[in-house]
Amino acid sequence: MKRIILLALSAIAPIFITGCVTGGLGGAYHVVAYAPHNPDAVRVYVSKSKQQVYVMEGDRCLMAAACNVGLPDKPTPSGHFNIEEKIPDKRSGSYGFSVSGGMVTACDAGQCTGSYVGYPMPFWCGFEPGYGFHQGYVWPVPRTHGCIRLDKQVAPRFYELVHEGTPVDIAETQPLDSTVGQNVQRPSDYRDPDPAPSYMISDGPFQKPSGNLLIQQ
Repeated sequence: MKRIILLALSAIAPIFITGCVTGGLGGAYHVVAYAPHNPDAVRVYVSKSKQQVYVMEGDRCLMAAACNVGLPDKPTPSGHFNIEEKIPDKRSGSYGFSVSGGMVTACDAGQCTGSYVGYPMPFWCGFEPGYGFHQGYVWPVPRTHGCIRLDKQVAPRFYELVHEGTPVDIAETQPLDSTVGQNVQRPSDYRDPDPAPSYMISDGPFQKPSGNLLIQQ
């Protein structure tokens, strides 16, 4: 069910771009995020055509990374938004699993024959009812139901960089595509095997990374 969501390392190594660090080919996907000097000055920009997210503080790049946006028939909304809520251990209210006895099967909410458990959406940062940034598999093509998925290396850092009220601009293209966005590489986590359904209904997907997520500079 990674087609809907979640975790995994990719195969990528670091390169430097305009103050940001992102993944390059050859090792684990690696993204560096810098702590803002003024959290109230942080702005988020999403390029739907590039499937990239930029977290900026003025002209200072705090983080630039690949993301995954909505399918053509379930598009990620465009426009100006704000982060409305942050929930580290959120589960989907629309898609998930039916749990009955020892059986765990995928289902839509409202169509389950057993107890419903939503898909895990770690590090949820909602910007519009039903839409948000969260951890998940990042495909090279639009793949979500409208949310913006972030790799497991990116999602916890994004969660730390934004706060309720942080402005979010989502558009087909962004001016940053031709500057900061030129060297952003993509993870390959979408190639990894699906996690077992038993794992998806456990607390496993909500493990928190250790150490400092943001670099002080």
